[in-house]
Amino acid sequence: MSRSRTTGAALILSSVLVLSACGSNASGQNDDGASAAGGGEPVTGGTLVYLEHQAHENLYPPDAGFYPNGGIVNNITDRLVYQDPETLELEPWIATDWQINEDATEYTFTIRDDVTFSDGTPLDAEAVAANFDLYGKGDPERALIVSEAINNYSHSEVIDDTTVAFHFEAPAPGFLQATATINSGLLHPDTLAGSFEDFAPGNSTEVIGTGPFVITEESLGTSLTLTAREDYDWAPPSLEHQGRARLDAVQIEVTPEDSVRVGSLLSGQADVVRYVQAQDEAQVAGAGFDIYAPQTNGVNNSISIRFGHEILSDLRVRQALIAGTNRQEVVDTIYTDHYPLATSTLSSGAAGYLDTSEHLDYDPERARELLEEAGWTEGADGIRTKDGQPLRLIVNEAAPQPRSFEALTLISQQWQEIGVDLQILRADAGTYAQAILDPEQVQLYHSMVARADLDVIKSQFHSQNRNALLNRVGEAPVLDEEIEGLLDAVASEPDPDERIARTQEVQTYLAENAYVIPLFEEPQVYGAGTHVQDFGWESVARPSWYQTWLAE
Repeated sequence: MSRSRTTGAALILSSVLVLSACGSNASGQNDDGASAAGGGEPVTGGTLVYLEHQAHENLYPPDAGFYPNGGIVNNITDRLVYQDPETLELEPWIATDWQINEDATEYTFTIRDDVTFSDGTPLDAEAVAANFDLYGKGDPERALIVSEAINNYSHSEVIDDTTVAFHFEAPAPGFLQATATINSGLLHPDTLAGSFEDFAPGNSTEVIGTGPFVITEESLGTSLTLTAREDYDWAPPSLEHQGRARLDAVQIEVTPEDSVRVGSLLSGQADVVRYVQAQDEAQVAGAGFDIYAPQTNGVNNSISIRFGHEILSDLRVRQALIAGTNRQEVVDTIYTDHYPLATSTLSSGAAGYLDTSEHLDYDPERARELLEEAGWTEGADGIRTKDGQPLRLIVNEAAPQPRSFEALTLISQQWQEIGVDLQILRADAGTYAQAILDPEQVQLYHSMVARADLDVIKSQFHSQNRNALLNRVGEAPVLDEEIEGLLDAVASEPDPDERIARTQEVQTYLAENAYVIPLFEEPQVYGAGTHVQDFGWESVARPSWYQTWLAE
């Protein structure tokens, strides 16, 4: 199989510079990111009952970063390229071969000729081009966003039925890995023609992909059924299993209550549950069930400091908040060993990781000194004031993140000791969605983002992506042009070594400017019965059901 020299460099970058995507678990694990089988020869058949913490919100692939969305998209779509969840090496899948020009502005893929959508329509280069033209450009009129995984996209070029080229306005070194993400799941052209609402709950059975499962039933907000395609026969060649999925179906049940999810697992009513809370891990493992905690290997679970707010524009205040945060106490009190203490904005398993822990020391006395220097004096109630204004800040509860409210509550107690009043905006507040986009309402943003590529740091902090720092508000100018330029460089530098250097410059800049309080490296924690064999996940820990089977 031929490859250009640039493609080879990309593969080396993935396999050598990026560490394993999977964390420790209670049982073994194969190289394909699946749980090790211990129940004899694989069997075909059966329905797996899977309990999900939250209902999915949309199945448009560029919007699939939310784990309930991505867990579905991952199983109903295929991707051009396969990323091994263990080694993170990029391998052929729907694309049998690819070439990349020297400056990463043109990618050419050869497409398999035996792939069909679940309605029987053949997949060809024209359909692949339609997918990436939408994902790379978006469509504001239909409220369909540009994929955060794709940068500098220009246009596609269909060369013949099995060959498609993609052109970029500037180097796009992350595009090859982008084609392996769930954000680039391949959908039927008719599905692509829909609006945002057509991808929303209630229309899920109309979302047509090429994947091993198809959505056959939906009960709005409560359940979804994925049924195996009998004709599926184009899995990644490196996988041990080929042909149709081993399971007949996966029944996804939305179960928000932690105790109900765990109780259903322990009683045998569920086979696998996502989002086993840290406080429940011992109970699940103690009852003889498996705990899987693959790491997400991207931007760590962190608090982003919106420096454009008047109070937080002072570097000393930002540094004081970091010095006043006992991150180790948060990890030790709220979480388990599956949640390692963060030592940088990026996870230690992410490409380009740089240890910046020297900027993260807990030193409450230094925090008090910095606040005094910044003019914030302690009041009678212990909360500092300046010019009659209390040192009061608001942080959002992040419902998708594990035990967000408990962690933020502990941090608020720590900050009280240095004279800071931290208020928590609950995720179910009616104005929540708008509030988190307004630095006057939410000054500290609790979040994370997973992607097994260097571009992940741009996805989180660039003003045109997730904009976690609110470096730009609405149509206003960018506040910090330097961080914006550093993030652009990460996504546009074709040389692999230089791209890593740019990523490390971003981490250093964020640390030196006290823009982020990294908390922990976030896993996805699953509980499963021991009869569940070959339970797997993709590169950032979304479930993959293709190889899974149920032992007798």
